[in-house]
Formats: sequence, C-alpha cells, structure tokens
Amino acid sequence: MASSETIQQDPLLLLRQAIASDSPCIPTTTADASSASSVDLSLSTATYLLFSSPVQVSIPLDTPTRFISSDKPVNLRSIYLAWLKRETAIPDYNAATRALNEELAADGGAGGEVQNLPFVEKLDLLTWLESASEESEFIKPLASDTLSAAASAQVASGKVGGIVPVTSGAAGRQGKTIDPRLAEIYNGERRMGDRNSVLRGIKPTDFSHVRKLAAPFNARKAAQAAANLANNPTLPHNPKAPARRPDPIILLSPSASSLLRMSNIKSFLEGGSYIPPESSSSTSSSSASILHITRTLPLIDPTRAMRFIIVDTPEQFKPEYWSRVVAVFTTGQVWQFKSYKWQQATDLFRHTLGVYVGWRGEQMPDTVKGWGRGVLGTQVDKWSAGASAASRWRDREVVESIWKAVEENMRNKGWRRDSGPTVI
Repeated sequence: MASSETIQQDPLLLLRQAIASDSPCIPTTTADASSASSVDLSLSTATYLLFSSPVQVSIPLDTPTRFISSDKPVNLRSIYLAWLKRETAIPDYNAATRALNEELAADGGAGGEVQNLPFVEKLDLLTWLESASEESEFIKPLASDTLSAAASAQVASGKVGGIVPVTSGAAGRQGKTIDPRLAEIYNGERRMGDRNSVLRGIKPTDFSHVRKLAAPFNARKAAQAAANLANNPTLPHNPKAPARRPDPIILLSPSASSLLRMSNIKSFLEGGSYIPPESSSSTSSSSASILHITRTLPLIDPTRAMRFIIVDTPEQFKPEYWSRVVAVFTTGQVWQFKSYKWQQATDLFRHTLGVYVGWRGEQMPDTVKGWGRGVLGTQVDKWSAGASAASRWRDREVVESIWKAVEENMRNKGWRRDSGPTVI
C-alpha cells in the first residue's frame, strides 16, 4: 500500500485515486490555480493538472510517469488524454492525438507533445487506472517499493532488524542494580529474530547453490524436450514463450449491416441474449473502441476464466497480435479484410475461426458458403420489440455453439493453461 506522501509525488497514483473517488482533475495554467482565469480546460495551453483528491496538488503536465511505452516514460498529458478518450473509437483517439500535438506546437500552445498509445497498452493503462487490476507490465514499480524490498532482504539476512538481546550491567539497565544470578541468566540469552529474520540460514539471500542443484534436472528436461522435437518435427520450437498467458482477441466486422457490433456483442457473448445494436438496452457504448469479456474454457483452463479483448479494427495491431486472434465475426463483405494480415478470406480462415451470424430462416450469403468449413454459420431469431425476454431462449444455444467452436480452435492452435498459441 502506497503512503500518502508517495501518492502526493506520483502522478499515476494521484490520477488513479482521483478516479476512484470521482474527483475532478482540472487543467490549469498556474500551479496554485487560485483564480478562475488560471483554469484552462484545454490540454493544448494548460501546463498543470490540478488534483483535488486525495490531496490538493498541481502536477506539471509534462511530468514523466512510470508508464513506459516504446522504451520511454509517457508524460502526464498523454496519460490524461488517454483517460479522457477512453470511450472513443481508435481512429478518433488517433485523430485527437494528432490534433493536440498540432495545437501544442502552434502559437500560444504549451509546447511538447503527447504520445499515441497502442490499443493494448492503452487498455492495460485504463484497466489499472480504473482499479480493475493491481499490476501492469508497462508500469515501473515505485522507488519506495524497491527500497522496501531491499530493506526486507537485509532484515532476512540478519544484518539489521530483529529483537535486540537483553544485556547486563549498568549500560543495559541504566543504573539499576541486577542480582548476579539474574545477570548470569541474561548473559545466557541468545539473540531472537523477528518474522523477517527468523528463517535466515547459512546463505540467506544468495541462492546460487540452488541453481547448481537444479542444473542436472534442467539438463535432463532440455534433453527430453529435444528428443520430443526430433521425434515429432511438427512440434513448434518456441524458446521465447511469454511469461504469462496473453489475452485472446476477437475481431468484429465494422459494417453497419452487422447484427453484432461493439454496442451489443458483450450482452450476446456474456449474457447469451441478442438485442439490436441501436437498442437503448445495449450494455456498451456504440463509440467504444475496446471491450473485454471473460469466459471459462474448460478444455484450456477449467479453474481460471480467460479475458477476451474485442475490437472492430486491427488498426493498432502489432505483428505479434495476429497470433492472438481467435475469432473473426464477418458479414461476408470482403472489404472488411483489407487491413488484415491475411487479406484473402481463404487464407484468413485457415489461421483463425470465422463466425457468421444471420437471421433465422434467411439464406447464408454465397461468399460465406464459398469460404468453407473455416467459417461457422449461425442464425438467431429475428428481433421483435414486443416479444418477452423469455422468447429469446434459443440465443443462448447459438452463443454456446460459438464458444464451443472458439474453444476447439484455440486448443488446436496450442492455447494452454499458462501459455498462448504455438501455431500462427
């Protein structure tokens, strides 16, 4: 838990606490913001960001933060812009970033620039700021946390800390007379350790000897893996497997004719009920550019739910993100794939699962039929505004069939309990 002094000095913690308490953050042109004229709601001319909770403090907007993107710290202005544009589509966020940089460089601007965050980094930042996650791979730890870890190591080694033994004599008792027999007992006491130092051993912090003990086991495991690879050449060699399982990605069609869009996909895949994209009961904003849903896939990890990232454009994709795409929803319109890694539908659906959702009773488009078994064709009952929710009972059956196909496809691509795909 960060101290109040640490929070006052760290802009990321200040912004997270302000969001948690629903307190406004006000861009200003001066540090004190004592007059109304100093308040400037434009990020292009403001130089400070005023926080009112948990403490009232102004932080320069060009202050580097602990959030690292492209191997350099991201300043507070870029972080705050990403938070303000959290509900906007990716193209609109990119346009806002370019416009702000132009305004900053123009006459009267505050100078400097804002950094455009890739969508996965932006999603990770927003999740942390909303307190939905306690850690982020892009945020460096606080200096106080590093010092605390070093101090704990010293205590564990027995160099510092622990309970000071009772000493005899005038120095130990500050002039009090001690019975000689009691002094003899005190002299026989041994130094006691606290909870951090009681487990210290011969080598309290140096575990290099464990590496030597483990070397034969590691060598035997490596030899077995090499033998398995030699016996089965189809097994992929992936020495740089990720330390933690990545989040799989689902791509939606950006077409206005699609039955499933960003506004209703969450209620469909998580809730098992179809509602029109433009319905007032939609669970997500139509302008949302990124969503995430959770689902337990028993064949991959029966004990821990997986988080799926849902987007409708691959504009901010890095090359390695394509291996994480586990499903592509399509309407049969080939222009959807122009910005994809695989622009031909036949190539795309050899690498990932295609999903077509149409109205029950209507014919599937010939283009979708021509793409073969790589595309799962499903149908939902036509929407009726006056129908009851109970009449949509067949929607869940459709949703379960989609999740079953996604799960089988992910398992075939090498997704496991603690690792991502091994087949691209």
